[in-house]
Amino acid sequence: MFALVDCNNFYASCERLFRPDLEGKPIVVLSNNDGCVIARSNEAKALGIPMGAPEFKYRKQMKKQGIHVFSSNFPLYGDLSARVMNVLEQLSPSLEIYSIDEAFADMSSFGNYDLYEHGLEIRNRVLQWTGIPVSIGFARTKTLSKIANRVAKKTPKAKGAFVLDNQDKINSVLKKIEIGDVWGVGGKYAKSLKASGIKSAYDLAQADESWIRRKYSVVLQRTIRELKGDSCISIEELPEKKQLLVSRSFRERVTNYYQMRSLIAGYISRACEKLRKQKSVARSITVFIRTSPFSEWCWLQ
Repeated sequence: MFALVDCNNFYASCERLFRPDLEGKPIVVLSNNDGCVIARSNEAKALGIPMGAPEFKYRKQMKKQGIHVFSSNFPLYGDLSARVMNVLEQLSPSLEIYSIDEAFADMSSFGNYDLYEHGLEIRNRVLQWTGIPVSIGFARTKTLSKIANRVAKKTPKAKGAFVLDNQDKINSVLKKIEIGDVWGVGGKYAKSLKASGIKSAYDLAQADESWIRRKYSVVLQRTIRELKGDSCISIEELPEKKQLLVSRSFRERVTNYYQMRSLIAGYISRACEKLRKQKSVARSITVFIRTSPFSEWCWLQ
């Protein structure tokens, strides 16, 4: 058995932690230099604010709808993420931090536990010790645990935890999951699969593996096996990053050469800090600059 723990609307939850008066109110968090929407509370999603929306295009709408807008604070998010992961280490001795707000745990040694009750206990502990709400999904494979987590998050009566522990329950849930919501199935694959009559996770689980491998990839074939309950993806320790990236978007257009040079020097300095923290060395440094795709002119001096 695996568990997937996912922080609910993580960046928005971090901001709400210091503004409890915003509980139940719409919140969005913007990217560096307030470029695009990178996080939304459930209330903001319900108001139609899409992920990745350019702030300037939705500024009037967000103001009219009373949406509270925050600039990103990544040092804060990183600190709170570390606190959440420290609590989750008590969930399992084998923990894989998948992203800043997600972690997989190996539950194979918890055979005598009531996983649902254990999940509620961990959820309550994370909320009490860090103030961050999480959802927990349990299943026989990583892919199924992703789906279980989705059910835990979107089903109020689940109370934030859900266990996929028998085939009838698995089949019932898979029939309700759209193909595009399956972990590992991108938008291009989803469109093609739908055209072939594969519209749900259940349809994919019943598909012919050899045909899927020939038409798409061995990775998608592995996803089918995972949906069938055959664990193909184990818990892994995160490898050292082979590439470090520091990127920013500017709120205002930068046209002065010396100002741009100063900004780039600052970003290179931050990348070097990350490099030293990882105790690595760099073979090369690449700098790229791109004009906003929303700009009426597409050149930069």
